[in-house]
Amino acid sequence: MSNNKSTKIERKAFIFNVQKYNMYDGPGVRTLVFFKGCPLRCKWCANPEGLEQKYQVMFKSGLCIDCGACVSVCPVGIHTINNEGKHLVDHSINCLGCNKCKEICTESALSIAGEVKTVSELLEIIQEDKDFYDLSGGGVTLGGGEVTMQPEFAANLLMACKQEGINTAIETCGYAKLESILKIAEFTDLFLYDLKHIDSERHYKLTGVRNERILENLKELLRRRYNVKIRMPLLKGVNDSKEDIKRVIDFLMPYSDYKNFKGIDLLPYHKLGVNKYKQLGMIYPIEGEFKLSNDELETIESWIKAYDFKVSVIKH
Repeated sequence: MSNNKSTKIERKAFIFNVQKYNMYDGPGVRTLVFFKGCPLRCKWCANPEGLEQKYQVMFKSGLCIDCGACVSVCPVGIHTINNEGKHLVDHSINCLGCNKCKEICTESALSIAGEVKTVSELLEIIQEDKDFYDLSGGGVTLGGGEVTMQPEFAANLLMACKQEGINTAIETCGYAKLESILKIAEFTDLFLYDLKHIDSERHYKLTGVRNERILENLKELLRRRYNVKIRMPLLKGVNDSKEDIKRVIDFLMPYSDYKNFKGIDLLPYHKLGVNKYKQLGMIYPIEGEFKLSNDELETIESWIKAYDFKVSVIKH
């Protein structure tokens, strides 16, 4: 007896968030899909839950009432109650992503970073706001983490969005094999491309990787006429000097007349992700005050505008 029913097999991605009504990461109103896993370890990272490609327990200790309900349901013993009756989370134990602890917690003190989604599941979520995209010139942006760590899925999702008439963008650190980036580029309307530091040695100290591959991939995208907007995270005393900015301008100057070079976004340092480090049992990697004043941002903006580059300050 033959079975005429066919089962559609889809690629799956490991993500950690889907954010709607975003106005910062690409044109118009956008839906952001955050991919889990990143090859960099930027000391100022605002999404530490996106660094590791695994399930992670996030624990808000201030909400916990130490009831111990999570201890009884966790299959791998991540949760314990110590001799003082305090709830402890052992982040060194790999979470299975079963969500049992989250579901039993009455105080919303627990959440799990990481979930598996198919192309169809994400496309359905993205399509819910297509009217907003059409009205605003928006669409979908894939970020992370780092989207190029899951290139086959990203290409499939972007292709599906294009087939539905949805504008596509990715935010990337650029540290990937060129073939992975080009696989995604075919279905990408705009690259939001990070330049964290122009000096390779400084880049290594700040992110854990050198920047030669990042710069070469950027040049390839520009030469192949893919739309690229540069994003520069700015930290006071780290990468905001006139010399640092001038070196970036010198690097980009050969492409200044390219129609596909869409300018520069300046991303001022903020501390919006600091509390998430504590929830993950991690130590925030940098100490000090790295926020730039409005006057300092305007000065940097003026340095770049002096070379007729389009530039905007993006404040969250």
